[in-house]
Amino acid sequence: MRPSGRAADQLRPISLETGFSPYAEGSCLAKFGGTHVLCTASLDEGVPGFLRGKGSGWVTAEYGMLPRSTHSRSSREAARGKQTGRTQEIQRLIGRSLRAVTKLKLLGERQIVIDCDVLQADGGTRTASITGGYVALYLCLQKMAAQGMIDGIPLTDQVAAVSCGIFNGVPVLDLDYPEDSKAQADANFVLTGTGGIVEIQGTAEDEPFSEDAFLTLLSLAKSGIADLARHQRQALGLE
Repeated sequence: MRPSGRAADQLRPISLETGFSPYAEGSCLAKFGGTHVLCTASLDEGVPGFLRGKGSGWVTAEYGMLPRSTHSRSSREAARGKQTGRTQEIQRLIGRSLRAVTKLKLLGERQIVIDCDVLQADGGTRTASITGGYVALYLCLQKMAAQGMIDGIPLTDQVAAVSCGIFNGVPVLDLDYPEDSKAQADANFVLTGTGGIVEIQGTAEDEPFSEDAFLTLLSLAKSGIADLARHQRQALGLE
């Protein structure tokens, strides 16, 4: 029995609320159970220096956890003067994941920044950020297309992410914090809506796990991401 009472292949309750921030070009409040992440998309004219004059756009991400998003207060990274390695790793993952399904050349020399701010954390903040970040990105691109800045929406597919792990010897989908903190193995899967693999991060926390166990986790992830992709389409009014 999982602490939450969920079945092994059951996601937490998922909510993707669009239009949460009225000022951003695109926004989505992503809720994976007790994990709540505000994802906003902001359009910048111009691109980073390494892309100037190349006729290509860019999609990047920034990630942060609010001081009281967990059981105890953590100081703001700005107050410490630098980001942690974890923060840098997560925001790079979000950026890579979203760029994987974006036709950057069709953006022109413009940059879209996806800000992912964790309001409440209960495991899976990076996966919620990627899933909600896609929705915010889509809304930003939709607005650009409506204003005649681009032709159509330059996305090749959906992208979403979910965690899977081995808890009490059983492969399970979408770990919350009580499971993640005690899992024998855990992995984050970033997949496209059609099942393409963007990135997989997997770690044995206790002892090495088998290839068969990994394939079971991958199967769980594919099922979960198909469900998340459906939630994305519903939030965007595409079905």
